[in-house]
Amino acid sequence: EALAVSGAFYIPVYSSVSMSAGRLRADFSVTLSIHNASETKPLVLKRIAYFDTSGKMVQSYLKAPVALRPFSTVEVFIAATDVRGGTGANFVVDWAATGEIAEPAVEALMVGSVGPGHYAFISQGRPIKLIGKN
Repeated sequence: EALAVSGAFYIPVYSSVSMSAGRLRADFSVTLSIHNASETKPLVLKRIAYFDTSGKMVQSYLKAPVALRPFSTVEVFIAATDVRGGTGANFVVDWAATGEIAEPAVEALMVGSVGPGHYAFISQGRPIKLIGKN
């Protein structure tokens, strides 16, 4: 069956964060989660790509499209010691489905410690939509 609908998400992630007026860098682990929000339809993931601050692709996580069962989730983990992404890292996720489907839920969880404190925060994926031309 042909893939009738498709979309893409842009997910800003923070592998490293500058602190104390740039004198301190905190490194965070990143877990990208892609959830199929459909109860009945498979979600096809066509691309999961990781980019660094300058926009250069650091890594591609799919060799071929992957079908995600209804309500299932796929995760990509980047260790805190992997600082290739830098402070402006991001993921792009391309998806498709055979027909009408619930929009996937895509978000990234960053976890790390700075001194005695532990921090965790989430960055939500934003659907990539073209804006401008009517």
